[in-house]
Amino acid sequence: MGESGALIVRRLGRLDYVPTWRAMQDFTLSRREDTPDECWLLEHPPVYTQGQAGRAEHLLRDIGIPVVPIDRGGQITYHGPGQLVVYLLVDLRRKPYKVREMVQRMEQAVIDLLADHGIAAERRSGAPGVYVGAAKVSALGLRVKNGCSYHGLALNIDMDLAPFAAINPCGYAGLAVTQLRDLGVTDDLSTVGDKLVAHLQAQLGASHG
Repeated sequence: MGESGALIVRRLGRLDYVPTWRAMQDFTLSRREDTPDECWLLEHPPVYTQGQAGRAEHLLRDIGIPVVPIDRGGQITYHGPGQLVVYLLVDLRRKPYKVREMVQRMEQAVIDLLADHGIAAERRSGAPGVYVGAAKVSALGLRVKNGCSYHGLALNIDMDLAPFAAINPCGYAGLAVTQLRDLGVTDDLSTVGDKLVAHLQAQLGASHG
């Protein structure tokens, strides 16, 4: 079933960051050749995550939010309530694409979701994520171990954006950040999650094999 492109979707609610990260690592290390891919939808309490190459100067000031050094690529970003986090646990050895193209397909799923609402979004060369005008609406970061991915993407839906002002988001000083509510989308997090999963399945699924 795993080889057919099946994707098990788990809606996990609001979970602390570190135990969820450890669960992703454990899942990835324990999976077998026939383990189906999984997609985890959730929110995190307020937390900054710092990628492997992350530099301390991108945290501009301490506002009381914990900083967790983690094993994905990229610099510092923020997770908090009202942001949809999608973790993609995919065996790339069974796919006709590798990690760079997977990131592009993830970006395309977000772009297609926004297009459904009449919002023109785009990717930027050398800066993974999805942007509306000059503002970033979705951050992406993956880790691949033994040919299998974990981590994923974060899409800002209806959240307090103030914590982004205490960092250089993804390492870019002064980068503007936006969210779906401010772009006129009134869907709640659960509805957006369902729609995004459909686009991710179209981009990552067996139909592309």
